[in-house]
Amino acid sequence: MGGKSLSLGVLSLGALLLAAASGGAEPPPSCESVRKVFQMRQLGPLRGIPESPRAGADLQVCTSKNPTCCTKKMEERYQTAAKQDIQQVLQTSSATLKFLISRNAAAFQETFEMLIRLAENYTSTLFCNAYRNMAAEATTHVQEFFTDVGLFIFGTDVSTEEFVNRFFDTLFPVVYNHVINPGPTDISVEYAECLRMARRDIRPFGNVPKKAIGQMGRSLLPSRTFLQALNLGIEVINTTDHLHFSKDCSRALLRMQYCPHCQGLTLSKPCMGYCLNVIRGCLANMAEVDLHWRGYIQSMEELSSAMSGTYDIEHVLLNFHSLVNDALVQARINGPELSEQVNKVCGPPIRKPTQSPGCSFDQNKDNQGLKMFSRDSEETLTNRRKEFISHLRLYRAFYGGLADQLCGNELAAADGLPCWNGEDVVRSCYRANHFLNIINGISNKQAVVEVWMNKSVETVMMKMVVEDQEVEKSKES
Repeated sequence: MGGKSLSLGVLSLGALLLAAASGGAEPPPSCESVRKVFQMRQLGPLRGIPESPRAGADLQVCTSKNPTCCTKKMEERYQTAAKQDIQQVLQTSSATLKFLISRNAAAFQETFEMLIRLAENYTSTLFCNAYRNMAAEATTHVQEFFTDVGLFIFGTDVSTEEFVNRFFDTLFPVVYNHVINPGPTDISVEYAECLRMARRDIRPFGNVPKKAIGQMGRSLLPSRTFLQALNLGIEVINTTDHLHFSKDCSRALLRMQYCPHCQGLTLSKPCMGYCLNVIRGCLANMAEVDLHWRGYIQSMEELSSAMSGTYDIEHVLLNFHSLVNDALVQARINGPELSEQVNKVCGPPIRKPTQSPGCSFDQNKDNQGLKMFSRDSEETLTNRRKEFISHLRLYRAFYGGLADQLCGNELAAADGLPCWNGEDVVRSCYRANHFLNIINGISNKQAVVEVWMNKSVETVMMKMVVEDQEVEKSKES
């Protein structure tokens, strides 16, 4: 029974639309419905809107042989509304995709921040537990090191090799003072500077710094690139959500969406074929975006795979304290030999009448907040990446099928209903194929298929190319 009522309703609506424009010969008896829609859409003041059809000699796009309910001023307001409507539909169509990427960008950044804090806590705790007498000095350098790690991951132009070397350079005077050649007081600032400068030649920590440089470079770069790629994805969507339409495209949208209002056809929607032709023309440069977008998603898949394994960021950062411990053990074992080398380079130790404080690091700080993260960090990150990529794959053809999506879901008339073909309301079986070369008053067919190129779209496509190159570097690192 319900289905029968629905069918009758559809037929009644179709009959109403066809009757309203029978052959395109009868102008609307009144412009009341046009005035109501104009007011409801808040397109402008009602004054100046005809109450009954008039000659439309001043119209530029919504031209008709019949009397019309439009004025030139209305036509201008309709054109603005048509562009706004399309932008709104574009934003609606991409909202789920944009939310997927932006939510994960925020989640991954927060997870990386927690991971860095946890790794810093592990390393500082090592000094407090095993090397308490130098913990206060060492934890300062630990904090500086992990600050550099965060700066690198979140996009600052710093070198992993440089900040790893800087960490071991600054650590050497502390280790010399408390492990290699301990004394009743601390070494002088000048002597400490000499040790710092000599560390790479003396090599008190053996191959540990070189190993750390390799691990940091191969683990941090993919994570940094992954975050940058997520932010680029958001930028691509923001750019395509706010396209600047050309004059020809704006006129085409006006004729498709609002010119039927001038004939009193306020309920009509464009025919599918007609809609596709107009929207594909306006979004013609999306074909190029589509190519880069598919490559972008493929790169994200490959990058996600590269972030797993021996050099995944969780494993490297959370085991950095073990590397530091190896370095300290090696320095202690080779203490006498290292002291001789230091005497040759810097002379005998010069000490000052002060002594380093003990451990001031609060080992319980952040422990509660980090406990859950520490237990499941690797599994959480790995699973989150896999889940994100599996959802992102569903949008591989998003830009290639955008026109079809907009017309099919929002803009075009449903199957079986009469529709607007750019000149009149026709039965849907026409599908507007006869009018593919007569788009919105544009006489030149080439105007339909030309690329109405956007500078902002060109810019974001160039960024996608650069990002793809960065992904390749990350995979090779």
